[in-house]
Amino acid sequence: MTVLSRLFRHPLLPGIAVAACAFVVYLRTLMPGIGFIDSGELVTVVHTLGIAHPTGYPLFTLVGWVFAHIPFGGEEAFRLNVMAAVLCAASLVFYYKAALATMAGSARKLQVPGELVPFAAAGGVLFLAFSRTFWVQALAVEVYSLHLLMVSLVLVLVLHARSQRSMVLWVLAAFMLGLSFTNHMTTILLVPGVLYLYGTSVGSWRGMARGVVRLVPAFVLGLSVYLYLPLRASASPLCNWGDPSSVGRLLSHLSGKQYRVWIFSSSDVAMKHLGAFVQGIPGEFAVAGLLLGVIGLVVLWMKDRQVAVGTLIMFVVCVLYAVNYDIQDIDSYYLLAYVCVGLWAGAGLLVVGGWLVKAAGVPRVGAGVVLVAVGFLPCVVHYGDVDESSDHLVADYTANMFASVQPGALVLSYQWDYWVSASYYVQEVRQERRDVLVIDKELLRRSWYLKELAAKSPAFMEKVATEVELFGRELAKFEAGVPYDGQVIEARYVGMIRAMIVQGMEDRPVYVTPEIEPEFTVGMVRVPEGLAMRVVRDTMFHATAFLEFRPRPFRRSGRLEDMIWRLYGNAGLARGDYYLQHGLAEEAKKAYNWGISMDPTSVVLRSRLSGLR
Repeated sequence: MTVLSRLFRHPLLPGIAVAACAFVVYLRTLMPGIGFIDSGELVTVVHTLGIAHPTGYPLFTLVGWVFAHIPFGGEEAFRLNVMAAVLCAASLVFYYKAALATMAGSARKLQVPGELVPFAAAGGVLFLAFSRTFWVQALAVEVYSLHLLMVSLVLVLVLHARSQRSMVLWVLAAFMLGLSFTNHMTTILLVPGVLYLYGTSVGSWRGMARGVVRLVPAFVLGLSVYLYLPLRASASPLCNWGDPSSVGRLLSHLSGKQYRVWIFSSSDVAMKHLGAFVQGIPGEFAVAGLLLGVIGLVVLWMKDRQVAVGTLIMFVVCVLYAVNYDIQDIDSYYLLAYVCVGLWAGAGLLVVGGWLVKAAGVPRVGAGVVLVAVGFLPCVVHYGDVDESSDHLVADYTANMFASVQPGALVLSYQWDYWVSASYYVQEVRQERRDVLVIDKELLRRSWYLKELAAKSPAFMEKVATEVELFGRELAKFEAGVPYDGQVIEARYVGMIRAMIVQGMEDRPVYVTPEIEPEFTVGMVRVPEGLAMRVVRDTMFHATAFLEFRPRPFRRSGRLEDMIWRLYGNAGLARGDYYLQHGLAEEAKKAYNWGISMDPTSVVLRSRLSGLR
């Protein structure tokens, strides 16, 4: 045996080597700062030890707070992006151990040289590490990086507890399962498969029931981290989403009550998502990984059916849940299914390795190297699609939005994914542009958010106290689940927002972003200023400086990325239209040209510009 093969026989070294390789690639492709959707909110929650959006993610908050205080370079958003890379890479070590446990009996039954098992396991884990969705979790702050680590720990403990018939390991698995719930509720997708593996290891339903009862205290101990939510909420931190300080609000927050409308909404939604999943999963693993996964599942079914059934249950439950969740960014909800494919791919590689040695006459070490090399295939395929190292879109857009508004401004927006979430980070973590009051239009429908605004800007909220109180009475009915009049609550909601705009205009500049509906500014005029629109009462022409923003290029196409450029283009369109209405064709042309430079696909901008030639 060569030095290489002896090294790969070490129980942990191959997994560590795989994790190290992946970590280097993750760092190379890491997002340099703040990103889309909840990124800004999550960094701010970690920074302030606040409460994140449902289901609260207390374990992520605490782990993130510790990591954010490790002294190394870069701003806090970058450090937490590095945390994502660390957590995903660490999870690969445990997925490697899980792959070894999955294939424990297969090599012998297949009469494959045992030396190939570590190579096959490493190759399967590499397929997982560089599958597109897994890789994305390692590049920017999100709760799924910690979720992947927790899932890997649960799987390792369950598989080893099953093979060793160790009650101590089952207790640890139960504790880790409960702890995993405190990071992300989709941990529940593990439970059916875990219960199956536990039941088959015990051997009878009665024994299983007694054993589960013995495991409950360890599970509850893991769940106890959720006590962070009511305890911290009672201190009224800056970010106190849902204010889960009472039992009722805590249960609503933990259950994600506000998201239930999107779960199991219709069979049409399920079929649409299922079709997209079936179409997309080959690409996740560069096709070869999925084919190897199918082969591996068949092998496990023949050689270790309990493991095959347990992991297949996890796969099916995960997919069935995810396809019934009607949201656009659904990919991360398939992660458990992708983990199962990665484990199966390792078993498939074992079959390939056996064929290379026995049929093709390849030396064992050479065959092992081939198995590991094949695992890098999705890295080659996905690198360009996944690389976030030059992605400054949200950071630039947020900076440009703040540059668009005058000092002391009030900004009403519904651009959570692009800048409202990031504005939390800019104002509360970086302590910049704290003079601006940013109000999310949709969050105004939540009582906790009204409290947050009152804490941020008490003088302003006092000016609209009557309208807030009137809306609050109806909102309390809605949040308590008692009968309410939809027309009344909506009318008071509109009345409250109009009052905020009108009262705000008395002593500060007030802006809306373009997606804010016209009903909130009836009788007023919107004047384009940069990326926002200032609300004024008169119809006079208001000259504004042309802010020719030049965001750093990042031309990869995607739903969120394309929308950012569209928002820039629409800002040029709005300014051009405004100036054209006042007879200033040259200024309009300048704005249209700039808009096209931001969004070359805009048919409307090109039509406007051609009409001026």
